Amino acid sequence: MHKIVLTGVLAVVLAACAVSPMGRQQFTLLSEQQLDSMGAQSFQELKQTERVDTNPSINRYVQCVANAITAELGGSRPWEVVVFRNSAASAFALPGGKIGVYTGLLKVAVNQHQLAAVIGHEVGHVVANHANERVSQEFAVQGGLGILGATAGANMGPGTQQALGLGAQVGILLPFSRVQESEADIIGLDLMARAGFDPRQSLALWQNMDRAGGSQPPQFLSTHPSHGTRVSNLQNYMGQAMQVYEAARRRGRHPHCQ
Repeated sequence: MHKIVLTGVLAVVLAACAVSPMGRQQFTLLSEQQLDSMGAQSFQELKQTERVDTNPSINRYVQCVANAITAELGGSRPWEVVVFRNSAASAFALPGGKIGVYTGLLKVAVNQHQLAAVIGHEVGHVVANHANERVSQEFAVQGGLGILGATAGANMGPGTQQALGLGAQVGILLPFSRVQESEADIIGLDLMARAGFDPRQSLALWQNMDRAGGSQPPQFLSTHPSHGTRVSNLQNYMGQAMQVYEAARRRGRHPHCQ
C-alpha cells in the first residue's frame, strides 16, 4: 500500500514540473484559472477587512506607477490597484491582476522609482508563478509528512512529528521562499528598467528599508533575504538593468508619477 501511495505521489510531482523565468525548476499543481480565482477572492476579502484609502492624489500616483510596470507585461487585462490605509511599509500583488499598496510604504519608498521597485518586485512574484509554487509546496510537505507518519506508525512519537514539521519548515519551505524573493527582486528590477524607472533607486529603497525595519530574524529562519543580501544580488544585475533602462529611455519611456 505504501508503495502504491508513493508511486502516486511521484507521478503527481513529475506531472507538476514547471520552469520559472529565471530557469529554476518549479513544482506547481494549480491551474491559472484556479490561481486567478483564489487571488480575486483574497483581494475582495482584503477590501472588506482593510481600510481603503480614497485620497485622489495618492491613488493617482500609485496607479501611475503600477500602470507603467504592468504595461510591460503585455496583455489586455487591466490590473486592479487599491491603496490601503495601513502603516505597514508593504505592498503585494495577487494572481488575477490585483495590486495592493499600503500607505506606510510611501514613507519609505520616497519617489516614483523606489515605489516602482516594490511594485515591480510584487508583480514579479505573479509573473514567476510563486503563489502556485508556495501552495503546491505546502500541499506536498503536508502530504509527505502524512505518508511518513502512516509508514512509521506507533514508532513516531509527538516529539518526532514536531521535529519533522519544523525540519520541513526550515529545510524546505523557507529556503524556497528566499529563492522566490530573490527571483522577484531580479524580475522586478527588469520590469522597472523596461518601464523607464531608474533601477539604481532599488538600492536606495532597500537602504531605506534597512533603516526603517529595525532588527531582522536570522536569514536562515526568514522567508526574505537580508537587506544586505538583497542589495548585493541587485548590484550583480545592475549593469544589465542599466542597459535595459537606457534603451527604454531612448524608446520614450519617461514616467512622471507624482
